Amino acid sequence: MTILPIYTALLALLFVLLSIRTIRTRHSLGVALGHGDDPAMLRAMRVHANFAEYVPLALLLIYFVEANNQTPWLVHLLGASLLCGRLCHAFGMSRTPENFRYRVTGMGLTFGVILVSAAHILLTALLP
Repeated sequence: MTILPIYTALLALLFVLLSIRTIRTRHSLGVALGHGDDPAMLRAMRVHANFAEYVPLALLLIYFVEANNQTPWLVHLLGASLLCGRLCHAFGMSRTPENFRYRVTGMGLTFGVILVSAAHILLTALLP
Protein backbone atom coordinates (compact mmCIF):
# COMPACT_ATOMS: atom_id res chain seq x y z
CA MET A 1 0.00 0.00 0.00
CA THR A 2 1.20 3.47 -0.76
CA ILE A 3 1.46 6.17 1.89
CA LEU A 4 -0.35 9.08 0.25
CA PRO A 5 -3.87 7.57 0.44
CA ILE A 6 -3.71 7.80 4.23
CA TYR A 7 -3.08 11.56 4.16
CA THR A 8 -5.54 12.03 1.30
CA ALA A 9 -8.27 10.35 3.34
CA LEU A 10 -7.50 12.44 6.43
CA LEU A 11 -7.53 15.64 4.37
CA ALA A 12 -10.81 14.56 2.74
CA LEU A 13 -12.36 14.23 6.19
CA LEU A 14 -11.11 17.69 7.11
CA PHE A 15 -12.58 19.07 3.87
CA VAL A 16 -15.96 17.57 4.73
CA LEU A 17 -15.81 19.11 8.21
CA LEU A 18 -15.00 22.52 6.73
CA SER A 19 -17.87 22.06 4.26
CA ILE A 20 -20.31 21.20 7.04
CA ARG A 21 -19.16 24.21 9.05
CA THR A 22 -19.74 26.48 6.05
CA ILE A 23 -23.21 25.00 5.50
CA ARG A 24 -24.10 25.43 9.18
CA THR A 25 -22.90 29.03 9.12
CA ARG A 26 -25.04 29.67 6.05
CA HIS A 27 -28.05 28.13 7.76
CA SER A 28 -27.61 30.02 11.03
CA LEU A 29 -27.15 33.36 9.25
CA GLY A 30 -29.77 32.75 6.58
CA VAL A 31 -27.29 33.31 3.76
CA ALA A 32 -28.09 31.14 0.75
CA LEU A 33 -25.53 32.56 -1.69
CA GLY A 34 -22.42 34.65 -1.26
CA HIS A 35 -21.40 35.98 2.14
CA GLY A 36 -24.27 38.37 2.83
CA ASP A 37 -21.80 41.01 4.07
CA ASP A 38 -21.32 38.91 7.20
CA PRO A 39 -17.72 38.53 8.42
CA ALA A 40 -18.37 35.09 9.95
CA MET A 41 -19.81 33.81 6.67
CA LEU A 42 -16.93 35.25 4.68
CA ARG A 43 -14.43 33.69 7.08
CA ALA A 44 -16.04 30.24 6.85
CA MET A 45 -16.16 30.50 3.06
CA ARG A 46 -12.51 31.52 2.78
CA VAL A 47 -11.24 28.75 5.08
CA HIS A 48 -13.13 26.24 2.96
CA ALA A 49 -12.08 27.80 -0.36
CA ASN A 50 -8.43 28.16 0.63
CA PHE A 51 -8.34 24.44 1.39
CA ALA A 52 -9.92 23.69 -2.00
CA GLU A 53 -7.42 25.96 -3.76
CA TYR A 54 -4.19 24.53 -2.33
CA VAL A 55 -4.73 20.94 -1.22
CA PRO A 56 -5.38 19.32 -4.64
CA LEU A 57 -2.12 20.70 -6.09
CA ALA A 58 -0.15 19.70 -3.00
CA LEU A 59 -1.57 16.16 -3.08
CA LEU A 60 -0.80 15.81 -6.77
CA LEU A 61 2.79 16.89 -6.19
CA ILE A 62 3.18 14.49 -3.25
CA TYR A 63 1.78 11.73 -5.48
CA PHE A 64 4.59 12.32 -7.99
CA VAL A 65 7.17 12.40 -5.20
CA GLU A 66 5.88 9.06 -3.96
CA ALA A 67 5.82 7.60 -7.49
CA ASN A 68 9.47 8.56 -8.10
CA ASN A 69 10.92 8.14 -4.64
CA GLN A 70 12.41 5.33 -2.63
CA THR A 71 12.24 7.25 0.67
CA PRO A 72 8.87 6.77 2.42
CA TRP A 73 9.92 9.16 5.20
CA LEU A 74 9.77 12.08 2.74
CA VAL A 75 6.21 11.21 1.70
CA HIS A 76 5.22 10.95 5.38
CA LEU A 77 6.92 14.27 6.12
CA LEU A 78 5.16 16.01 3.24
CA GLY A 79 1.76 14.45 4.02
CA ALA A 80 1.97 15.19 7.73
CA SER A 81 3.16 18.74 7.07
CA LEU A 82 0.27 19.37 4.70
CA LEU A 83 -2.24 17.97 7.18
CA CYS A 84 -0.79 20.00 10.07
CA GLY A 85 -0.64 23.09 7.89
CA ARG A 86 -4.26 22.84 6.89
CA LEU A 87 -5.35 22.24 10.48
CA CYS A 88 -3.35 25.27 11.65
CA HIS A 89 -4.74 27.46 8.88
CA ALA A 90 -8.34 26.45 9.58
CA PHE A 91 -7.88 26.93 13.33
CA GLY A 92 -6.19 30.31 12.98
CA MET A 93 -8.71 31.72 10.53
CA SER A 94 -11.64 30.42 12.56
CA ARG A 95 -10.78 32.40 15.70
CA THR A 96 -12.35 35.74 16.47
CA PRO A 97 -10.19 37.71 16.61
CA GLU A 98 -8.15 35.84 14.03
CA ASN A 99 -4.99 34.13 15.26
CA PHE A 100 -2.45 35.12 12.61
CA ARG A 101 0.26 32.90 14.09
CA TYR A 102 -1.67 29.74 13.21
CA ARG A 103 -2.80 31.12 9.86
CA VAL A 104 0.75 32.04 8.84
CA THR A 105 2.12 28.73 10.12
CA GLY A 106 -0.53 26.87 8.16
CA MET A 107 0.21 28.66 4.92
CA GLY A 108 3.95 28.34 5.51
CA LEU A 109 3.63 24.58 5.87
CA THR A 110 1.39 24.38 2.81
CA PHE A 111 3.77 26.45 0.68
CA GLY A 112 6.70 24.44 2.03
CA VAL A 113 5.08 21.18 0.95
CA ILE A 114 4.40 22.56 -2.53
CA LEU A 115 7.91 23.96 -2.93
CA VAL A 116 9.75 20.92 -1.57
CA SER A 117 7.63 18.56 -3.65
CA ALA A 118 8.10 20.59 -6.84
CA ALA A 119 11.85 20.89 -6.26
CA HIS A 120 12.17 17.16 -5.57
CA ILE A 121 10.25 16.29 -8.74
CA LEU A 122 12.38 18.61 -10.86
CA LEU A 123 15.66 17.42 -9.35
CA THR A 124 14.85 13.74 -9.78
CA ALA A 125 13.67 14.35 -13.34
CA LEU A 126 16.62 16.48 -14.42
CA LEU A 127 19.47 14.92 -12.46
CA PRO A 128 19.92 11.20 -13.05
